[in-house]
Amino acid sequence: MTILVTGSSGHLGEALVRTLTAQGRDVIGLDVRPGPFTHRVGSITDRNIVRDAMAGVTAVLHAATLHKPHVTTHSRQAFVDINLTGTLNLLEEAAAADVAAFVYTSTTSVFGDALVPPPGEPAAWVTESITPVPKNIYGVTKAAAENLCQLFARNQALPAIVLRVARFFPEADDDAAVRSAYNDSNAKVNEFLHRRVDIADVVDAHLKAAAHAPAARFAKYIISATTPFSREDMAELRNNAPQVVRRYVPDYAQEYARRGWTMLHGIDRVYVNDKARAELGWQPRHDFPALVARLKADEDIRSPLAQAVGSKGYHERDFEHGPYPVDDIAGD
Repeated sequence: MTILVTGSSGHLGEALVRTLTAQGRDVIGLDVRPGPFTHRVGSITDRNIVRDAMAGVTAVLHAATLHKPHVTTHSRQAFVDINLTGTLNLLEEAAAADVAAFVYTSTTSVFGDALVPPPGEPAAWVTESITPVPKNIYGVTKAAAENLCQLFARNQALPAIVLRVARFFPEADDDAAVRSAYNDSNAKVNEFLHRRVDIADVVDAHLKAAAHAPAARFAKYIISATTPFSREDMAELRNNAPQVVRRYVPDYAQEYARRGWTMLHGIDRVYVNDKARAELGWQPRHDFPALVARLKADEDIRSPLAQAVGSKGYHERDFEHGPYPVDDIAGD
């Protein structure tokens, strides 16, 4: 079984190729940029390159994409070319090659404006049933590519799974207000309560999705760390997150105090991974209680895989006010 991984010089692509190689699996890494885990250099927008890479492939893990931080440095057309046309090229060649499983890495950013409830309302309990309302070209192209996957599953009998993945990037937050209010590790650990996932769990979800695709034919799943909260907590969580967190993970407060960290005052949305855990048999190991335990032991909050992949950045240069060209990129 040969697996094609697109975006193999990026965060997730490298993590996928690393893991598959360690498992002794046959894997082909494809990326427009060369790298130690990329076997073929070329763009998914080039149909001939995609066709050649698809030869002998039995499963595709499609992680290549332009990301939200590229919104102000790349044209809308570039997003359409890479995120949409590139995905179409892969789907058409995968269908022609009779590939057994196609796993598309989407994003929780597709939910867009559906994520944040009006003032005074409870936090949003975000499941796969919520209709996306994308609010930038990134979200629009990712949502459209999801629809292409569904189209090919229905009309070309290509088993396809869409994974709406929460944030897992190791770089500093793209919001200047977050960067100024929280230590970087503090901000990331907070997010494991409701909107972040470790890359090791993302990789595991992709491999389980590939195995599940032939039976499912088509499905969408949210891939985020398991939240300790229940739906009944949403009203209180919006206005007093520390009180809710103490009920579920009481020892967090002492550890945060030791480090001079701050818990979010309120949380406006919670990503729910129940469907992925139930249908894929996926069991994410990196959640808020696990990270608090690591903090208490003075261990790295990142999984060994996240540490190995490290930080790659999204741009080849730094910007005046931080890691991104603007401080407020409309997104998730």
